[in-house]
Amino acid sequence: MFGSLGATEILIIVLVLLVLFGGKKLPELAKGIGKGIRELKSSMKEVRDEIDVEKELKS
Repeated sequence: MFGSLGATEILIIVLVLLVLFGGKKLPELAKGIGKGIRELKSSMKEVRDEIDVEKELKS
């Protein structure tokens, strides 16, 4: 899932985020990132569906 990142690197990233944003802001940050990813996936699905419809019309 995280490519070539190991457990140590992920732990360091989490600790840096905790220091930068604090314990109260991290849940809000994670929620915002999750919402953004969901919107991106939804938009990508809509574009794929639209392309499929156009391909069917041309055939």
